[in-house]
Amino acid sequence: MTRFSIFLLVIISVSFHACAQQPPKPGYDIKFRITGLKDTTVYLGYYYAEGTYVRDTARVNTNGEFFFDGKEALPHGVYFLVLDKTRLFDPGFVISANQHFTMETAKDDFVKNMVVKNDADNKLFFENLRFNMDRNKEAEPFIKVFQDTTLRDEVKKKEARDGFSKINDKVIDYQNKLIAANPNTMTARLLKSTKRIDVPQPPKRADGTIDSTYQLRYYRQHFFDNFDLSDDALIRLPQPIYSQKVNEYLDKLFPPQADTLKKAVEDLVNRAKKNQETYKYMVFTLTIKFQNPEIMGLDDVFVFINDKYYATGEMNFWANDRYRKNIKEHADRLRKSLIGNTAPNLIMQDENLKPRSMYDIKSKYTILFIFDPDCGFCKTETPKLVNFYNQNKARFDVEVFAVSADTSMKKMREYIKQYNMKWITVNGPRTYVGSYHDLYDAMTTPSLYIIDEKKKIIAKKIPTDKLEEFFVNYEKSLKRKA
Repeated sequence: MTRFSIFLLVIISVSFHACAQQPPKPGYDIKFRITGLKDTTVYLGYYYAEGTYVRDTARVNTNGEFFFDGKEALPHGVYFLVLDKTRLFDPGFVISANQHFTMETAKDDFVKNMVVKNDADNKLFFENLRFNMDRNKEAEPFIKVFQDTTLRDEVKKKEARDGFSKINDKVIDYQNKLIAANPNTMTARLLKSTKRIDVPQPPKRADGTIDSTYQLRYYRQHFFDNFDLSDDALIRLPQPIYSQKVNEYLDKLFPPQADTLKKAVEDLVNRAKKNQETYKYMVFTLTIKFQNPEIMGLDDVFVFINDKYYATGEMNFWANDRYRKNIKEHADRLRKSLIGNTAPNLIMQDENLKPRSMYDIKSKYTILFIFDPDCGFCKTETPKLVNFYNQNKARFDVEVFAVSADTSMKKMREYIKQYNMKWITVNGPRTYVGSYHDLYDAMTTPSLYIIDEKKKIIAKKIPTDKLEEFFVNYEKSLKRKA
């Protein structure tokens, strides 16, 4: 992350000085007075993950006064006011331990005019906003210089970068002092959540060499030093930082291998499990992430999540029967055709109404290709597969076992003729072993699986124009192992 982007990030940050806090009163009672606003209805909104929601409603009187109150305390986080479906000021204000306070401002400039009474958190939240806005104005001339693509004067650019760097250092110093003095406040938690991890240079070994993996391992180990995964307030921020952090951690710091990621997932859930709200949100986030993974083989992680957190009943406190049933059914579909599993045999009638068994294929590799004659994407992919087959059948010792999803034998025969399919083609519904839907994850067409001579699934869902690349690399990996 550049220093420029760091500075822009902290513009939305908050800060206040250490101050004694009284024990919080029960419930919440938040009073507002906004000059220029009258005789209307406003809503108390809050952020949750990627969405925004309404928590309460208030009527504004002729003096611009209104209030929100309730018997139960509000969950900590960042909240905002809504008028006519528009947020009155961004990023809003914070809700933490003290939920009985007053805020007064004016419509012409909400932040500049804000006065907070009886809440140090929000008082200095806005003081910090104003501080950072002032620093942003200081930085504008420098930013304008070093972003000017027509400027060729490197001396001026360097001076601008140095000037900007000094301003940015002020902001970073301000953040660090805030966090150190007020670690339990909502403002500090918000600010700390965006604080970067400084990775040290790798130490030298006894023989003078440098461990090339040291920095990766250090960053992975300390990635969440500034981000408490068990703090549900971090789900209620203006940006979905919680899920972004989780995705960055899994996507950038681990190889895309199912076994490795399953261990990482388990560690993340254990960190979040201290708080029921973050426990729920973490498992939900991981469920969505691995439900339809883009990387081949990571559907195994989804099966793991189902078996460990849903099937065991651990998620029953929030996931209803229907949701758990959908998760289970999807996991059960995936588990039957995971990479490394033995491919279930298919026995179906070909265009001559003769039974053909996929297990009778003696080639080194079998490509299982499930298609629908009326599927537009199938009509795009089939010619590519025909071309691959004609050019590489002998090269890789490969055979294709194509399954038509349509009941019509006439459509299947016409499709075979149209694309000159010289491989084995069978009609899926005319089966001797049950529906292929119950044996393979093939909810969409086309679906493609690669099976080795031992009838093990070695790949799935590969685009047809990537088949040659896959076989070349796979053959190389077999030679290396040998």
